[in-house]
Amino acid sequence: MKQGKIPWHWIAGAGVAILFGILLVIRLDVFSGPDQILPWRSTSVVKPLRSEDHWMAITQAKRKIGYAHRTLTTTEKGYRLEESVLMRINTMGVVQDIRMKTQSDLHADMSLSAFNFDLQSHLFRFSVRGVIKGKEATINYGTPAAPRKMVLPLQEAPHLSNSMFDSLRGKNIKTGDEIVIPVFNPASMGQRPVHLKVMGEETITVMGQQRKALKLDVDFMGARQFAWLGEDGDVLREEGLLGMTLERVTKEEALDGLTLLASADLTEVASIDANMTIDDPDVLKKMTVRLMNIDTKPLFLNGGRQHFKNNILTIEKENWPVAEAKKESAEEIAKFLQPSPFIQSDDPLIVKQLKEIISPRDSDAVKAKKIVDWLYRRIEKRPVLSVPNATETLENRVGDCNEHAVLLAAMARAAGIPAQIEVGLVYQRGRFYYHAWNVLYLGEWITADATLGKIPADVTHIRLVRGGADRQVDLMGVIGKLKLDILGTKQ
Repeated sequence: MKQGKIPWHWIAGAGVAILFGILLVIRLDVFSGPDQILPWRSTSVVKPLRSEDHWMAITQAKRKIGYAHRTLTTTEKGYRLEESVLMRINTMGVVQDIRMKTQSDLHADMSLSAFNFDLQSHLFRFSVRGVIKGKEATINYGTPAAPRKMVLPLQEAPHLSNSMFDSLRGKNIKTGDEIVIPVFNPASMGQRPVHLKVMGEETITVMGQQRKALKLDVDFMGARQFAWLGEDGDVLREEGLLGMTLERVTKEEALDGLTLLASADLTEVASIDANMTIDDPDVLKKMTVRLMNIDTKPLFLNGGRQHFKNNILTIEKENWPVAEAKKESAEEIAKFLQPSPFIQSDDPLIVKQLKEIISPRDSDAVKAKKIVDWLYRRIEKRPVLSVPNATETLENRVGDCNEHAVLLAAMARAAGIPAQIEVGLVYQRGRFYYHAWNVLYLGEWITADATLGKIPADVTHIRLVRGGADRQVDLMGVIGKLKLDILGTKQ
C-alpha cells in the first residue's frame, strides 16, 4: 500500500487498542488475589450467595455502546460465574463490534478453580483457558491457529476481577478502609495492584428505584474508576475511563440493539492537542517538550535518544546508518532475542517468511531495513481490537501499530536482532496520538516504526514506556490526563 493512500488516522493512535480491555473497569482481567481480604485459602466464610442474573448497559459520553450480562449460579463445589460483553467501538474512524465471554468455576470462598476467556472482533480472536491446582495455574492461551501453554506460580488465592467485589460480601468493611488487590491480566500476562478505598454510602437511582449503595474508589495504575455496590454486595454501577459507564438495567433495555451506537472515536478522545504545528517531522533533529499533569515515575522517559529532567523532555534523532560499536554485553540483550507469549519468534511460519525477506549475508542494519520495508508494504493498515500477536498478524496480513510492532519484534528476533516494543505518542496533523513502534539493537538501540516505514523514527515519537503488554499498563495513569507543550524544535 502506498503511503499517500493510507488515511492518516489509520497510522497513529492505535496504541489505545491494546489498553482498551484494561480500560473497561478492569473487567477483562483474570486473576486477582485480595491480599488484605483472603489468604491462600481463606478459612473465613463468605456469605452464601443466591443465584443472580444481571444486565448492565455500557455507555460512553451518554451514548449506549454495548451491554454486559452476568449470571452467578450455585454448584456442588461453589459457584459458576459467566459474563458476556458486547461493545461497538470506534477507533481511528472504523467501527467494530467486540465480544468477550468469561466463564469461571469458583470455590465457596469465591477463589478461582478454572476459567475460560474469549475475545473476538472482526478478524481476530484471543482465548485463554486456565486450571488452578495448588499454587499453580496452567494457562492455555493464544488463537486456535497458534495455541500456547504456560504455568504460572501463585502466591495468593486467585479471584476473577469480575468476582472481586463478590469476595467483599460478608466482610466488615467501612468508610475509609483501603484494600490492595493484585490483579493478573490475560491480555498482558502480568500482575499489577488495584487499590480500593471505601468512600461511604450514597443513595443512587437504579432501574427507576432508589438504592442504598457503598461507593468504592478504584485506583488501577493511577487510573481512577468508581463502583457502587448494593446492600447485598452486587454491583449497581461502574464508571471508568474515557467516559465509560456500566449501569444495571433490565434485560430489555440492555438488548435494545436499535439504539446501540458506536463510541466516540476513542483515538481522538485520548489524543492530546499540540500547541504548535510541525510541518515535516522527518527533517527535525531535536524536539523539546514539557510534560504536565501526570506522575512520571512509572514511565521510561530517560535513556537512549530521550533526556528527561524537571518535566522537560528532549528527543534527539539517532544517526543512520549506525556504527555497529556494541555498547551492551551479550548477556544484557540476550533476553530480547527470546520468544515471548505474543512475540513468537520461534514460530515456523515467521521463520519461513523471514527467509524470503533477508539474506544470511546481510548485516544487521540491512536486515532491519528490509524487515521494516516489507512490513510497511505487506501488512494492511487497519485498526484491530484484540490482543496483538505476531503469528496471527502474519497470517491475516492486517493490523494497526500494535500488530506491526509485535510482528517486527518477532521477525527481528528470529533474524538475530534484539528487539523491544515502545509505546508513547506520535504527532499527526496538530495532535499527539497514542502509538506503538520498536527499538532494535544494532550496536545501540535504534527506533523503527514499521507502520510508518521509518528507521529511525522521527523525533515526534515520544516514548512513554518500553516493553510488552505488561509494561504498557503503566499508561493507565496517563491516558486522559497528560498535557504537553512543544517548547522548541531543531532541524
